This record gives sequence, C-alpha cells and structure tokens, in this order.
Amino acid sequence: MVTPAVERDAVAHLQTVFGMSERRACQVLGCCRMTMRYQTIRVDDAVLRERMKAIAHERRRFGYRRLHVLLRREGHMVNHKRLFRIYREEKLVVRRRGGRKRAMG
Repeated sequence: MVTPAVERDAVAHLQTVFGMSERRACQVLGCCRMTMRYQTIRVDDAVLRERMKAIAHERRRFGYRRLHVLLRREGHMVNHKRLFRIYREEKLVVRRRGGRKRAMG
C-alpha cells in the first residue's frame, strides 16, 4: 500500500520526465485523480502541543487519555484521536515503573 504523498510524487515524475498528462499518469499508476488534487487542511496546533508537553512533563504518570480530560477542562476542545496522533508525534509515553524486588532463593 502506497501513501497518497508517494502517489503524488510518482504522478509528478511521470508528468515531468515523460510529458504525460495527469489523467494518463494516474491511469498508468492505477491511482485516483482526486488524490492529485487534494490539499490537506490540517490546523496548526502549536499551542496545543506545547500545553500537552507541559502537562505530560508535570504529570509523568498520565497517558494521553488523562491528558485529554485535563486539556478539555482547560478549554481545548480536541478529538481524542487527533490528540493521540499528536501524542505519538511528540514521542510522549508513560514512564514504566520498576518491577517488584524479590528475595533470592
């Protein structure tokens, strides 16, 4: 499975090197023409990222679900799936606790 961004690059390559039309290049690669025309409209969430990182460093035992609750209380209305995506992009994880010490023998 190829991502839409890679498909766009492949179509652009065929258009520049071989002088193909967009329609023909998409037909050759077997991808939808709408993929070429689509422009992402992702909102800049710098404020949300910074606040999430600040809370995560403050409360190291809280995962993304608990952060979602705290951010909602502060007024950031954000989808939990989007928050999880940002959480992963920022490489935030709940720190693992050490195991129980057992007596030898």
